[in-house]
Amino acid sequence: MNTETKTQPAAKLVDLAKDLKITFPRSPKESLGGYVIAARTLDKCRAALAGTADEYHFNCGLDQMFFKFSGIQAEAFREFVATGADDVEVGAWIQEQATHQERSEVVAWNFKMRDMRMTDMPSDIQVYMEDEYWPEYINGHYPHFFFDIYDIEEGRI
Repeated sequence: MNTETKTQPAAKLVDLAKDLKITFPRSPKESLGGYVIAARTLDKCRAALAGTADEYHFNCGLDQMFFKFSGIQAEAFREFVATGADDVEVGAWIQEQATHQERSEVVAWNFKMRDMRMTDMPSDIQVYMEDEYWPEYINGHYPHFFFDIYDIEEGRI
């Protein structure tokens, strides 16, 4: 058995991985396999596997929201992404693996996530955002919607 393939990321994966030192992962508003957050999670997973994640973390709280709703395990996702699967293949895999496959259920969750306001977040997250995150990362902007935090910080809005 060739041990290099276990320790070195697949060439296709490296080609697909974004260098998050110079670019951002996709917005959490973008969907993959029908789910918001999934495209961003994929970008961070590929970068983590390729060693180009910089300050981004795969399986962070945001990613866990997607994993919890879809019923997909983060490690299973990581293992599939490590094969070098492209976006279409990962999207199809998500649809096959997800426990929530009724389109109406997924769409309702997508809208709920896109429309989640800061006032809907747990109070400890509100305090963290107000006292620590916003002053450091998005000074002068006070978003009302949760996903807007990422889009403001990363210059999309």
